[in-house]
Amino acid sequence: MTRFIGAIDQGTTSTRCIVFDQAGSVVACAQKEHAQIYPQPGWVEHSPGEILRNTDEVIAAALASANLTAHDIQAIGITNQRETTIVWDRHSGEPLHNALVWQDTRVDPLVAYFSAQGGKDRFRARTGLPLASYFSGLKLRWLLDQIPGARNKAAAGDLLFGTIDSWLLWHLTQGKHLTDVTNASRTQLMNLQTLQWDEELCRTFDIPPGVLPRIVSSSEIYGEVTHGPLKGVPIAGILGDQQAALVGQACFAPGEAKNTYGTGCFLLMNTGTKAVSSAAGLVTTVAYQLGNSPACYALEGSIAISGALVQWLRDNLGLIRTSAEIEALAATVADNGDVYVVPAFSGLYAPYWKDHARGVIAGLTRYANKGHIARAALEATAYQTRDVLAAMEQDSGIRLSELRVDGGMVVNEILMQFQSDILDVEVVRPKVTETTALGAAYAAGLATGYWRSLDDLRNNWGVDKTWVPAMSKQQRGRLYQSWKKAVTRSFGWSES
Repeated sequence: MTRFIGAIDQGTTSTRCIVFDQAGSVVACAQKEHAQIYPQPGWVEHSPGEILRNTDEVIAAALASANLTAHDIQAIGITNQRETTIVWDRHSGEPLHNALVWQDTRVDPLVAYFSAQGGKDRFRARTGLPLASYFSGLKLRWLLDQIPGARNKAAAGDLLFGTIDSWLLWHLTQGKHLTDVTNASRTQLMNLQTLQWDEELCRTFDIPPGVLPRIVSSSEIYGEVTHGPLKGVPIAGILGDQQAALVGQACFAPGEAKNTYGTGCFLLMNTGTKAVSSAAGLVTTVAYQLGNSPACYALEGSIAISGALVQWLRDNLGLIRTSAEIEALAATVADNGDVYVVPAFSGLYAPYWKDHARGVIAGLTRYANKGHIARAALEATAYQTRDVLAAMEQDSGIRLSELRVDGGMVVNEILMQFQSDILDVEVVRPKVTETTALGAAYAAGLATGYWRSLDDLRNNWGVDKTWVPAMSKQQRGRLYQSWKKAVTRSFGWSES
């Protein structure tokens, strides 16, 4: 009997269930969006209950679309939006608050407080991360401080914390409270060397260790689904979404890198079993740990806003009706008309780490029209990727020969060609672009013997299309210099 591997891909804007065969090809897929909740400027929340309901729905829909049952699925993996923070009651399983999304900036005052006592990099040696609103630890601190009775619940052992992977696993298994090393490495509470919660960091942030999930590898059997159409199927892989894409792109050798173009944009380079410290504004993170093998690490550059900028043009400005229309609008003009969009809606992430930056549109003249703004919005993602890649090459000492790409925006020809042009490297799109879900499936399949080795996964990877640089050195330099000028205009806007 032919069997398959499933993956739950819980992202920032939607939840998907995808079923893969042994070649890594998609057999079935279902997707459902969830609400983005903005209580006030800079605050971003999701409903944990809605995410659970959507997860159940897409699992059922994906299986039904291909006439599959639990007997056809050997195992499932989970991949998730990272850093997004939930606390819930141990006994009822009910959340105490909406999830604080990774983009949320309400903990900026806490960032400033802890930075004042030792600088933004005071915990970087142990965690690989600068102090920033991005990571989970301070979001958890805020929830403990702001939810009435939360600290009493925690002291009584009745409160649990988790990122989305832990939240899903808890409910699918009815009580397994675990997280994998990749998600734990994004909390700013895990020691990169020991791969365990750091007691001193927990004391510093005033986090009671009893609320934290147990840290496990990215590829092992954690438990079985206890209900629904996947009842009895082992859950055997967990990876944060960007690490999952690195695995899905088969970037298993030091120096191999991928860029995922989604709500945000995330460039990761495998550095092997050595955690490489960044001197250029990147973060050091766990790439994956497969079973009992040593953990592998990565350098990462996180860009907060990429696809979300297209959504903003659609939803807030009404320039387009659907996100797919952005390319046609950008194609109505030959270039950006010297217009630059810096989408610092919640500050700037790598390599700048400017919490008080805010979005700007620079270079406007009467000549500029909506086509120029559309093109500038697409180009913003490519420019930000160049910022990150330059820092990555500086830290690693490795000059990239190609960039493997995935995510929803890689179907955009204008963006991909411009990305190749502004980087002056080849950009390669794989045949299977669902690399995030595929990475989680690979982790689950390795743990259950569906795939035997990393070579099996490498052999599944194939090229769909390659973009080759076609821009002169002079033009590349002129455009990038103007971009850098526009970025500086975004600095220091917010004074709060």
